[in-house]
Amino acid sequence: MVSLYEAHKKIYPRSVSGLFSNWRWGIVFLTQLVFYGLPWLEWGQRQAVLFDLGARRFYIFGLVLYPQDFIYLTGILVISALSLFLFTAVAGRLWCGYACPQTVYTEIFLWLEKKTEGDRSARMRRDAGPWTGDKALRKVSKHVLWLAVALWTGFTFVGYFTPIKVLGTEFLQLQMGTWEIFWSLFYGFATYGNAGFMREQVCKHMCPYARFQSAMFDKDTLIVTYDAERGEPRGARSKRADLSTLNLGACVDCSLCVQVCPTGIDIRKGLQYECIGCGACADVCDTVMDKVGYPRGLVKYSTQNAVSQHWTKGQTLRHVLRPRVLVYSAILGAVVLAMVVSLALRTPFKVDVVRDRGVLARIVDGGQIENVYRLQIMNATEATQRFDISVEGLPGLTIASDGDTSIASTQARWVAVRVLAPYDVASAGSHTIHFSVTGQGSLGRVSEKSVFIVPR
Repeated sequence: MVSLYEAHKKIYPRSVSGLFSNWRWGIVFLTQLVFYGLPWLEWGQRQAVLFDLGARRFYIFGLVLYPQDFIYLTGILVISALSLFLFTAVAGRLWCGYACPQTVYTEIFLWLEKKTEGDRSARMRRDAGPWTGDKALRKVSKHVLWLAVALWTGFTFVGYFTPIKVLGTEFLQLQMGTWEIFWSLFYGFATYGNAGFMREQVCKHMCPYARFQSAMFDKDTLIVTYDAERGEPRGARSKRADLSTLNLGACVDCSLCVQVCPTGIDIRKGLQYECIGCGACADVCDTVMDKVGYPRGLVKYSTQNAVSQHWTKGQTLRHVLRPRVLVYSAILGAVVLAMVVSLALRTPFKVDVVRDRGVLARIVDGGQIENVYRLQIMNATEATQRFDISVEGLPGLTIASDGDTSIASTQARWVAVRVLAPYDVASAGSHTIHFSVTGQGSLGRVSEKSVFIVPR
């Protein structure tokens, strides 16, 4: 039998230090500080960021959003997509290499693995050797730490949808809800499996971004590149060897660039879809170049045109501002500006008008025509507000209801409204009217359309 698939080989990434590694770890700390810390921040008397699905309200610091504000979620998704397109066109898979959750948690799990099982060579020897007490203890310690991080990650994720302090109290009292337990375990298991075991397999086989990224690449996209003209032919040599005599390039063929790669590729084979652009190979290659006394930059962030045409850094950066990048930037800027302006001009309350179908249009005392409506007023501020209701559209329209129209903070309320009109106000049938709801102070005014029925 001939297998058509190559057997999977476990990758043991080697630790590396350098400029790009520092950037990567800096972003790991920043993203996790935000993710783990944000649910614990308070804004007034509530959690600063909370997506309350039960009450159908999203709290984002001082902003309260309702389902009717779905357009803002759409705008955020459009901005995220355009940002991804822009960054990819400029500098390849920056998101994948530095900020993607898969990369971030893989880095954290690899660090824990190194602390419990040792560096790359020690892990390889231990895995190849027989089981011993020391090996079992190290393996168990590693998985305990992995599970702790994964479960805390799942708990934090649920804390964005259930107030995290309430969730913590429920956990300590063993009273967490079924769905809260399910999603904590589900997200924790996904983190444990993806970052602990699947790792590069997620990037290579599960993530669709690796497949369509080439549509956003061109020869002026900054990517991790190997300067084959300078590095080939590669080969080992002493530090004092004369390259011209040996007919060798700058690459000493140490294979460290392969050992540090989290996806296990050889950057010297050119651009590959598995490359996540983390720059680990550039860091380790610069270290080797320093040791043998050669100039840095054999592996570096550059473009295919820059390498083939020997451009300077200035020339390379000037070619970054090409039409594709300018178009992406213009569209992204316009969408961001529209979002900011829309949020700034947003009226902090919503109004829905529903004509009460349980009460027909009728003639009441005094010979007037009465229609009954129900207005849902949603107060998106965090203070109790009072609203004034008026109506226009037909001559002589008046509102007979004079009940309380105060709405508690971040609450919605249905208000019954009776609208009266003179008997001969209009011909029989439906007529368009407009309700105006005005908030006190600087809340603004909202107008909603409805119909007034004149019976035959």
